[in-house]
Amino acid sequence: MDHERVVRDVTARLPMVSTAVEACQWTVTALARYTPATISVLLQVHGRLRCVAATGAWQVFSTVPPKSGIVGRVYASGEGATVADVTADPDYLPVRPDVIAEMCVPVLDPAGRPIGVLDLQWSEPVELEPWRATAERLAGRLGARIVALGGPPAESRSEKLLRHATAMTSAPTNWELMAAAITAARDVSTLSAAVLLLDDRHGPRLGAPTATPGELESRIRAELAEAGPGPLGRMVARAHRHGAAYTLGETGRPPTEEYEPLLRAGVRTLVSVPLGPPDSGGLLLVADERLLRPDPTTVNLMELLAGQAWGALDRLRTLAQLREQASSDPLTGLRHTGPFGQRIRTATPGRTALLAIDVDGFKTVNDTYGHQAGDRLLVGLARALEAALRQGDELYRTGGDEFVAVLEVSRPEEAVRIAERLTEAARHTGRTISVGVALPHPGEPAEVTLRRADEALYAVKRHGRDGVRLAPT
Repeated sequence: MDHERVVRDVTARLPMVSTAVEACQWTVTALARYTPATISVLLQVHGRLRCVAATGAWQVFSTVPPKSGIVGRVYASGEGATVADVTADPDYLPVRPDVIAEMCVPVLDPAGRPIGVLDLQWSEPVELEPWRATAERLAGRLGARIVALGGPPAESRSEKLLRHATAMTSAPTNWELMAAAITAARDVSTLSAAVLLLDDRHGPRLGAPTATPGELESRIRAELAEAGPGPLGRMVARAHRHGAAYTLGETGRPPTEEYEPLLRAGVRTLVSVPLGPPDSGGLLLVADERLLRPDPTTVNLMELLAGQAWGALDRLRTLAQLREQASSDPLTGLRHTGPFGQRIRTATPGRTALLAIDVDGFKTVNDTYGHQAGDRLLVGLARALEAALRQGDELYRTGGDEFVAVLEVSRPEEAVRIAERLTEAARHTGRTISVGVALPHPGEPAEVTLRRADEALYAVKRHGRDGVRLAPT
């Protein structure tokens, strides 16, 4: 075979193609006239090798990780591979059961950097060495043409949206989800800034920023924070009342004053998309300081993105509620024995105080007035004890009428004073409690510390109830 003619004929049309995909498709189609090989061109697109052109085959690997298979190895190393027996190469990715030989060469840019691979696979005996030089020349000319056309094909905006949707769905926390949504909005819209406003019982608030917000995004966040909940609430309400909106680059003032903070931040292009339901959702703002003209497709993609982000956020909130319910006492809402066991295992000797608390005469209430009255007593007492604790102190329900408070204190007397506040709070509900206080000794298991607190509590019971006792140190 005249390999010089192969190169000449295959590359003759390359200067006339207008896209990188057309260049690859022409190369594969023209080369197939000279060899029965299965031919494919894979280019690097967003971290993976994507097949952009191929001859007919039962199976074509649409995307390949950069180091997977012979093609991935060639791309990663930048060096071609000539494999006379594919069964002897552990990296071979089977495309057809009758393939016996494979040749793969990197498609290089003019600087010698790999941007993809040209791969040929034969199912009949072939003299490989002459094909190697031909494949390398073809790949070189193809690479030069691809670069001249702007490089490998970029992801479509729809493909980007799907990729970002996966990242949002798999985000483990609200913070990471919001950061992923902001990154997605900037990438898919091609605008430079994105901000989330989330509504809660205190009014709209700014969602978490990305790790490195741009200058415009930082200015927007500062201006919105300064504006306060009033303008933000009106902005959110407007979007939920009328739907998504966008600017078209015309000059002039915004329709209502709540958008003034955005103007002060330097925003000249804005897409505003409602997020979630009107009573508990929020708003996605995507902006740029250039005067641009977003098209309806951009707004539609932002609406889809907002829907995906809200669905993922709602899922995380539901999971958090389920975890809270699973770790909380259904009657009082206090955390119960599971979280308490985890907490006391982190107790610090001499610093973490355990307060064992028991309601005096609780059995009499149940026997005399019934369990519903007893339940109401426990709920009211739990609220009173919570209110008497300091911020950061923790209260657990560990049994029927048994509670444990966990405090961080500087000395035992501080824990005793807080325990006395609890007994006073209980008296205001019309009941009394007995409290035993213990601080862990160095090397003492938390369960032993709790047992000493219980012993101190029962000492209070024996001496008339309604009091506090500190376990011996």
